Amino acid sequence: MRCVHVRHGEPRHGFAGFETIASAAPETVTLEFAGGRIEVRTAADGDHDTVVTWLARRCMQARPDLDLYQGRGLRVEAYREGRAKPDAVLAPEAHFAGHGEWADPDGALMVVEVTSYDSDTDKRDRHEKPTAYGQVGIPLYLLIDRDSCTVTVHSNPDRQVGGYRDVHTSKFGEKVCVPEPMSIELDTEILKNYVR
Repeated sequence: MRCVHVRHGEPRHGFAGFETIASAAPETVTLEFAGGRIEVRTAADGDHDTVVTWLARRCMQARPDLDLYQGRGLRVEAYREGRAKPDAVLAPEAHFAGHGEWADPDGALMVVEVTSYDSDTDKRDRHEKPTAYGQVGIPLYLLIDRDSCTVTVHSNPDRQVGGYRDVHTSKFGEKVCVPEPMSIELDTEILKNYVR
């Protein structure tokens, strides 16, 4: 991920300005706005997309009343007054119908990130995003970490300080219990096939 930094004292792009820039970005990149800077994420690799598709299938089998949106933009003001595009967002069926590119996170039941092999993964997916998602009250954050070959389930969000009160990490190959509101067990053995 490359960042376009806004130096102290320079005018920041407002949300409307960022959304205009993001809408003009080529399909090969994803833009997020965090900490007064625009972050550029390059397109995901095929293994990354396969992991998201695998998870979507498991979620839809367990909870056909829910949809797993891929690339859904969320307004997460707690994320340094920004915008985030998780790899997937689980919400009630048709929940985001009629929303624009950036939706309010209310109603999102779970957000999912699958790590990419870039220099910002640690800061972004393991630290900043769980803090932001917890602060806006999203019940679950699922991190599928291809670097450490682990799945981390964050639950019980802490809206005061951000993040989650309960964090459970399992190695690829173990059974992972994702609690309410999802209430599903994932057999993660197949994830071993999608790491470098």
